[in-house]
Amino acid sequence: MKAIVITAAGTPDVLQVQERAMPSIGSFEVLIQVKAAGINWPDVIQRKGSYPAPEGIVADIPGLEVSGIVAQIGDAVTAWEVGDPVCALVAGGGYAEYVGVHQEMCLPIPEGLGFEEAAILPETIYTVWDNVFRRGQLQAGESILIHGGAGGIGSTAIQLAKAFGARVFTTISSEEKAIYCQNLGADVTVNYREQDFVDVLRGEKVNLVLDIIGGDYFRRNIDLLQPDGRLVYINAMKGPKVELNILKLMQKRLLLTGSTLRARDLSFKIALTADVRREVWPLIRKSFLPQLFKAVPLTDAADAHRLMEEGRFLGKLALTI
Repeated sequence: MKAIVITAAGTPDVLQVQERAMPSIGSFEVLIQVKAAGINWPDVIQRKGSYPAPEGIVADIPGLEVSGIVAQIGDAVTAWEVGDPVCALVAGGGYAEYVGVHQEMCLPIPEGLGFEEAAILPETIYTVWDNVFRRGQLQAGESILIHGGAGGIGSTAIQLAKAFGARVFTTISSEEKAIYCQNLGADVTVNYREQDFVDVLRGEKVNLVLDIIGGDYFRRNIDLLQPDGRLVYINAMKGPKVELNILKLMQKRLLLTGSTLRARDLSFKIALTADVRREVWPLIRKSFLPQLFKAVPLTDAADAHRLMEEGRFLGKLALTI
């Protein structure tokens, strides 16, 4: 099969098409003939050499979500048949013509969606559902601040938060992105290049913050949160080391948490898949729409990574095979 391989840590040009052996599958696994693969920020970090694949996962083929056709099933598989269209979260190897995955990690492609749209669903939906709703315990009537609302995580979080009855604030970097987020349902957008989000939102009641920035946003998030608020981290693009005023944490009774998804064990991911299928899948094409900005051929993976790093997109990007 053809696959995009990280030939060395570095710039997008290190992504090269190579021939690789097709994956072998276990008794409870299916082999997916990949039609499209979603592109996510962890793919970029892995390419740069800072986010290695978990032990036992193909180390040099990026890609955490795919859609395609079931091409082969293990001898204990009961949930799927050859020919079924599916999408799936994978721990790596998605930028390839074939990938193997446990049968319970697969989801049916929602009616009316193409492969490109289906491919961009799993990674960000799983991340948002686990961190905003399971860890962050967002409830109807509460308010959430989502940093980076125009990206993959942000556009997913805005839509799901609104679908479950929350008020949504988000930070963005341009008027175009502000309009985009407002169209997704954001109640207030703050251009962080022109305004301090703490000053703008000080009069609002912020119950939950979903942060991908880290660095000096940490202290400002703490200052902004209401008593009994929750601060959830899923990335730290401006730095992972911060200074915490423990007394302020105690006085406001704040909960501070965060997580990564890729390295979690299979049993956790299977349970999360069941939650997503039950709670989120019925919303797709109703109150939640996939935010596909552009799909490019597998061979143009380097160009897609450049586009992602430059931030010149809204929502998500995909590779087609």
